[in-house]
Amino acid sequence: MIKRELYLEKLRDSYDSELIKIITGVRRSGKSVLMTQIMDEIREKGVAEDHIIYINFEDYDYSDYTNPKKFNEFIKDKIIDKKKYYLFFDEIQNVNDFEKVINSFRATMNVSIFITGSNSKVLSGDLATHLSGRYINVRIMPFTFSEYLELQKNQGNSKSKEDAFEEYIEWGGMPQIYNSTSLQERKMYLRDLYNTVILKDIVERNKIKDVNLLNRVIQFMMENIGGVISANSITKFLKSDNVTTSVDTILNYIEYINNSMIANKVSRYNIRGKSVMSLLEKYYLVDLGLLQLKSSPIEKKVGGRLENTVYNELIARGYDVYIRKIRQW
Repeated sequence: MIKRELYLEKLRDSYDSELIKIITGVRRSGKSVLMTQIMDEIREKGVAEDHIIYINFEDYDYSDYTNPKKFNEFIKDKIIDKKKYYLFFDEIQNVNDFEKVINSFRATMNVSIFITGSNSKVLSGDLATHLSGRYINVRIMPFTFSEYLELQKNQGNSKSKEDAFEEYIEWGGMPQIYNSTSLQERKMYLRDLYNTVILKDIVERNKIKDVNLLNRVIQFMMENIGGVISANSITKFLKSDNVTTSVDTILNYIEYINNSMIANKVSRYNIRGKSVMSLLEKYYLVDLGLLQLKSSPIEKKVGGRLENTVYNELIARGYDVYIRKIRQW
């Protein structure tokens, strides 16, 4: 198991804080493993096992507790003294009105709360309103190249750094992808990941009926990694392929894709006006391995892959990233 030190060091000072610790990231990027590593470090500090409470809301055993009242009662029954309890809630977005319950725990109990979510909306709306700044957010990404190299070392692989990097920009950094050397099994894993994100985090959540159109939009993004994309350009491309849709529909689909964290929008920064502009945006995949799922033959487009890799590295290190259009002379 690779220790996710990039993220642990951002959270350690807050282990005992009343601030809600929110860990967001695309599915299977390692959020649950990071939670496990945090729990291990808390145990090492001498915290008793019965004061560490963990619930994975994607585990059917806990499906009853997606009801907010049952969830609230379950946790209150577990807290039997005045010592600090450490609460870990995985995929919290599956709980109805979770914002109110989490805020109630924070306000009325001696607890330190950690939550994860696979959708950026975990941080929007009611949660931000109820917590009003009383939280910290850490965005977790698939393995960086240095973490990938550490994994290769642990597995006893002796590739040159050049060969390792070539594999990394082709297959990405999803932690479980390198459990197999079979190309077919790797593609099956990525396809399963893609379908899960599409179904649970986009289609079901947003009640999308035209799944084919959604897939076409994502395929367009994959074909244009590192290029400027707009709803207009996607609409025109689809029209040329005899698919008629509206710009507003494409804008909505782009927002849903961003919220699922499978791709990330990078806005243009106006140096003179010191403002972020909503035109001429770029989109980068959260993991380059997803390019293996392109419907058309894979074209390397190394420049775009390198750009995507640099972007993901900067996000993993906690930077905000913008693009800028440079005047052509």
